[in-house]
Amino acid sequence: MKACFLLQRRFAFIGNKIAKILKEKHGVDKFCGYVYQRSSYEFLKKQKDVEYTSLILDEEIHKQYKDEEIDLDYLKNLEKEYGIPNLWPYIAIDRVLMYSQLIREYPYNTPLYNHDDMMRILQVKAKAIISFLEKEKPNFIFITVIGGMASMLLYHIAKKKNIPILIGIQTRINDGYTLTEDYKTFSYVEKKFNDLQKNPSQNEKLSEAKKFIESFQNNPSTYSYSLQDTKTYFKRFSRSQHLSLFRIFRSIIWFLKMTIQYIVKNKKTDHDEEQPMSFLLDRIKRKTRMIVGFTDLYDKPKKDEAYAYFPLHYEPEISLMLYAPFWMNQINLIRQIAKSLPVHYKLYVKEHPPMYGYRTRAYYKKIKKIPNVKLLPPETNTFEIIKNAKLITVITGTAGWEGLLLKKPTITFGDVFYNKLSFVKKCENIEKLPFLIKEQLEEFKYNEQELEQFISSILMESKEIRLQEIWELGEILNDNKKSDTIKHLEILADLIYKKVIK
Repeated sequence: MKACFLLQRRFAFIGNKIAKILKEKHGVDKFCGYVYQRSSYEFLKKQKDVEYTSLILDEEIHKQYKDEEIDLDYLKNLEKEYGIPNLWPYIAIDRVLMYSQLIREYPYNTPLYNHDDMMRILQVKAKAIISFLEKEKPNFIFITVIGGMASMLLYHIAKKKNIPILIGIQTRINDGYTLTEDYKTFSYVEKKFNDLQKNPSQNEKLSEAKKFIESFQNNPSTYSYSLQDTKTYFKRFSRSQHLSLFRIFRSIIWFLKMTIQYIVKNKKTDHDEEQPMSFLLDRIKRKTRMIVGFTDLYDKPKKDEAYAYFPLHYEPEISLMLYAPFWMNQINLIRQIAKSLPVHYKLYVKEHPPMYGYRTRAYYKKIKKIPNVKLLPPETNTFEIIKNAKLITVITGTAGWEGLLLKKPTITFGDVFYNKLSFVKKCENIEKLPFLIKEQLEEFKYNEQELEQFISSILMESKEIRLQEIWELGEILNDNKKSDTIKHLEILADLIYKKVIK
C-alpha cells in the first residue's frame, strides 16, 4: 500500500511522524509526498524514519513558469477535464498569487503576478501533479488543508482519477478531529447521520451528545485552545505591551536574524518567503494601528435591543477563499444583511480576535456608515451576544454552530458542515435574503433530537486529537519527550488506516 501526503510547512514534521506510525503499526510500506516550503522539503530528504518514493517541492515546480509557454489548447483540455467548471478556482484559492499574502501582511492585497503568469503557473503545476499521480499511483492521499493552487489541483485531479482522498478537519467539538472525502462537508459524519435518522436505536453516543449540548448551553466555551480566555488574549495587545522595551528588543533581534538569513540565501529565496523590509514595514503599520487603537469606533451592545449578529471572518483564509469564494468582500455582505433585516433591527458586527490590528480604521469606518450597524469591541463576550441575538448570520464561522447549540436561528452564506441540519438555512441567492431572514425569525423550529443525532454522528466518526495545538505550537516530535503528542498522532494514524482499509 502506498500513501501520499500533502506535507505543507510545519505540518511536514507532523505528517512525517504519522507516516512513520502508519509504517510501523499498520504496515503501510510506501510513501510519496507533495511538499510546501523548502525547509520542510530539506527535513524530509534528510530524515531516516520514512523512505519516500518521490517528494516534489511546490516552490521548485513554481519556478518553472518562467520558461513555460502558454498552451491554450492544453489549458482548454485541462478545463474540460478538471474545471469546476472553469480553472479560476485553482488560482483564486491561492492567497500568495492573488494577494501576496505570506509575503506581505493583510490588508496588503496586490496580486503577485499578472494574468499570463498566473496561467503559466497553473499550467506547470497541473502538469507536474498529473505526472506525479500517474507515476506514483498512490492508494490514498491524506490532506489537512486545501489552501493553495497545488493542493486544490491535487484534490480534484485525484478525485477524477478515482484515487481515495482523506481530508482531516476539526469538528469544533472540543479537540475533535474527523476525516472527510469532500472538503465541503463532513462526508463520513453525514453518512452516519443519515443512518441514525433511519435507525435511531443504533445511536451509541446519544447520552454523550446530550451531555455535550447541556454542558455547552449551561457554560458555553470556544473549542479553540488559543481563545479560551478572551480577556487574557486581548491583554497581549495593550498599548503598554507594544511599547515595552522587551518587546521592542525582541522584534529587533528577530528582524536582524531574518535579514541575515535572507542575505545568506540571496537568489535562492522562494516566491512565498517574506522579505525583511516588507516584514518591517507591515509590522510597523500594524503596531501603529494597535497603539492608536479603535476604541472610539466601538458601540455598546444593548440587551433589550432587537438585533442580528454577524462576526467578521479571518481573512484571507480558507473559511472564505475555499468555502465562500464569492463573499470575500465582507463589508458588502454586511450591507446586504443589514438592509434585509426588519426595519427596527440592528446588526451587531464583531471582529475576529486574531484579526485585531490587521484591519484599518478606514475598514471599520465603512462598516459604521451603514445606518443600522453597530461595531462591537472584539473582546465582547461572544456567547452573551449570541444568547441575546434574534438571529445569527455567518459565512462559515463557528459562531453559527455555537448559535445552533444555543437554539438560535442561523443563516449561512458558505459551505460549512452544520448546513446539513434542516433548521439551518444557507443563502444561495442574495435577492432572497430578506425572505430567508423573515422565515428564520418567524418560523424557526429548533429540533433538539436532530441536533443530538448530528452530534452523535460527529462523536462516532471522530477522535479527540489536539492536532491544532500540536501544529500551531510547533512541538518537537520526539518519541521520548513528547509521549502525549505521539499518542495523539497514533490515534490520527489509526483513524486514517481505518478509513483506508474500508
